[in-house]
Amino acid sequence: MSTSHGQPGSPGAGLRDALPPLTPGPYRSRLGVVALVATFGGLLFGYDTSVINGALEPMKAELGLTDFTEGVVTSSLLFGAAVGAIGGGRLSDAWGRRKTILLMSGFFFFGALVCVFAPNFEVMVVGRVLLGLAVGAASTVVPVFLAELAPYEIRGSLSGRNEMMIVVGQLAAFVVNAIVGNVWGEYGGVWRIMLAFVTLPAAALFIGMLRVPESPRWLIDHGQFDEAVEVLRQVRPDGRAEAEARQIAGLTHADSKREAVDWRSVLSNRWLRRILLVGIGLGVAQQLTGINSIMYYGQSILREAGFDQSTALIANIAPGVIAVVGAFIALRMMDSFSRRRTFIIGFTLTTVCHLLIGIGSLVLPVGNPLRPWVILFLVVAFVGSMQTFLNVAVWVTLSEIFPLKMRAFGMGTSVFVLWLANAFLGLYFPTLVSTVGITGCFFGFAVINLLALVFVRTQVPETRGRTLEELEEAVTSGRIFDKEVRDFA
Repeated sequence: MSTSHGQPGSPGAGLRDALPPLTPGPYRSRLGVVALVATFGGLLFGYDTSVINGALEPMKAELGLTDFTEGVVTSSLLFGAAVGAIGGGRLSDAWGRRKTILLMSGFFFFGALVCVFAPNFEVMVVGRVLLGLAVGAASTVVPVFLAELAPYEIRGSLSGRNEMMIVVGQLAAFVVNAIVGNVWGEYGGVWRIMLAFVTLPAAALFIGMLRVPESPRWLIDHGQFDEAVEVLRQVRPDGRAEAEARQIAGLTHADSKREAVDWRSVLSNRWLRRILLVGIGLGVAQQLTGINSIMYYGQSILREAGFDQSTALIANIAPGVIAVVGAFIALRMMDSFSRRRTFIIGFTLTTVCHLLIGIGSLVLPVGNPLRPWVILFLVVAFVGSMQTFLNVAVWVTLSEIFPLKMRAFGMGTSVFVLWLANAFLGLYFPTLVSTVGITGCFFGFAVINLLALVFVRTQVPETRGRTLEELEEAVTSGRIFDKEVRDFA
């Protein structure tokens, strides 16, 4: 039996066995409050990316958008997010996770105000780019902050709360859109009301983060050992804080003897290069499932399926509801179910759902009264599969797999490419639908999901049940890619 599985006597088991057990105590409530505050960044992420779903139709009329400029308004946030992912990761390495999240809340607030008062297409794009910078930073920094703060025993469920808040934000956007659109839909500028709601959680995030501690791993990495111990005492059981801080400090000291990790050093090291490609592949695979085409253009898809505008706004809440339910189930599974098995089930289900949506669009012609309801049911099934088995697991895995010295770089690069894939999909999806229709789009997504299934089966390692320090040792030695270590569960 390979010792790399964390059997007694292995390096991985030694790291875990050296720590006192995670007993119940008041620290859990403090940990929960810190996670709740930080994940307001995820809620803002979800609301800002999805509010466009209902705001786009009235905005098109007022700002005179074409199919292409509609895609530009949607994707400008996503291109901004790609830059924010890289910039946020680098800034959080140098300046701290907490301060970066505080700055990010300001971008959320002021970007929203620019969008609300935008007089034309050009100003709207500027506001969306500002929001995108904040969204990209949130998608990089918040999961890393949570992973570095969490005990390894509950790291999956705690880190996964960010994805839960993202889908709560998406659902909130759909509900606000439906209420505002149906109550005040006949008035001009209704989309401005939809966009204005984001200022409330942005202010809450800023105020809450003023009372949240810095990541203990970041503090130790920057020579602030005593401060890190004080933070850990707030969020660990008695007697564990110093032991865990010493463990982190020992690995950080050993790691500090290596060269600083930048893109050159990553590309020159075969194992770091490979784990970076795994992270990028996971991010791109998640986006090319087509989930955000539903989240951004769900109302347009449902109208094309046969719903009228008012009904489509209301029906669009259904994918948002199932997304929250799926994310809740995913959190419950995250600490007890293999990440790899979750990915395999998820990509299998999304492939099947896309095939069925394409077939349903062919079999049921436009005008058939069953067509909109069948497509709605299949879209809900797809979103449920995605949120239950893929979204939470992808973000948690990305926050876990990179060694400390390249964690922000690796996460930032992976999320940068993730957002680029998302942005190009958002930019061209309206044109794609008008060219090949729902049928062609979803058959294409089915093929991509099948390729993603092959990728996760052959390349993605298991991370559940290991400390971040154990994962770091396995990655830098290359053992993480051995088949029996990769399949560890």
